[in-house]
Amino acid sequence: MLRFILRKLIYGFLVLLGVVVVVFFLFNNLKVDPARLTLGQRADVATIEQVRKELYLDKPLRVQFFMYLNDISPLGIHKADEQNKYKYIKLLGIDKNVLALKRPYLRQCYQTKRNVSDVLLAALPQTIILAMAAMLLACIVGIMLGVIAAIRQNSWIDNTLIFISNLGISQPSYFSGILLAIFFGYIYSKYTGLNLQGNLFVVDDTGAPDVIWKNLILPAIALGIRPIALIFQLTRSSMLEVLSADYVRTAKAKGLSDFKVVFKHTLRNALNPVVTATSGWFAGMLAGAYFIERIFGYKGLGFETIHALETMNFPVVMGAVLFTSFIFIVINIVVDILYGVLDPRIAVK
Repeated sequence: MLRFILRKLIYGFLVLLGVVVVVFFLFNNLKVDPARLTLGQRADVATIEQVRKELYLDKPLRVQFFMYLNDISPLGIHKADEQNKYKYIKLLGIDKNVLALKRPYLRQCYQTKRNVSDVLLAALPQTIILAMAAMLLACIVGIMLGVIAAIRQNSWIDNTLIFISNLGISQPSYFSGILLAIFFGYIYSKYTGLNLQGNLFVVDDTGAPDVIWKNLILPAIALGIRPIALIFQLTRSSMLEVLSADYVRTAKAKGLSDFKVVFKHTLRNALNPVVTATSGWFAGMLAGAYFIERIFGYKGLGFETIHALETMNFPVVMGAVLFTSFIFIVINIVVDILYGVLDPRIAVK
């Protein structure tokens, strides 16, 4: 088992390293001058050269890459007088440098000079809440409809739900988001009471933070439509398999009610593959929230990333891609390890 866990950790590290390489060289080969973006078009040549030096743009690209890798690594070598910049914990002194343990430094925004990590961490809670709300909605609705369809197999209800689920799977989330925003946030907003766009956390006139929960409804539905369809089909398939098991027929033969047969004996066993499958989807929900947040003006991680891309604030975009990739990799590693714990046969492969 230890070897299995170590193999998964090494695999995750290599995947993350590959993402870093792709992201760095992709954004650093664009025909854009970060110094100009930082200072504006009227800056003098001397100031531009100074900023280029601060951003390491005066060095070869391969040197810039290793310096970026040193910045984003939690363990890096830095100058002894850069403690305020990196906020590191000194582990070992090396001449005028130190081997330090620190929070990964994703550098600063071009325009505002804010640390990228601060921008992402400020937006992250809203995205997590949105992803959790969408997943909770998907689990409740998808499992309920899956049970109904399995019980009414081959009926018009079953066929209708299958058709709707296939339609839901085939639609991209951003398309569903646009339709929901137009109809329920604009055309019929006086009946629904929902806003076309709105943030979850707002600041009122007194400066106190407030939570507008209704602004979560439409983004959560838009993000949850496709998972609802997937969970529905998975639940229906698993329920049909369990309903044909011998112990279920025995329970029916003993005279147990349909309610007890379904919810006490069948559903509990049918949910095992559903739970294991949905546990690995959360990271995908974070990535899927990007365009949904932009459509509804929901200022989470996706909104900030797309806004940064529009304004060519590339450090934020790079940091967001790396951050999302890291979460995705960690969740998948945890799920794989849990699979190995639950089924030791996987761990020995």
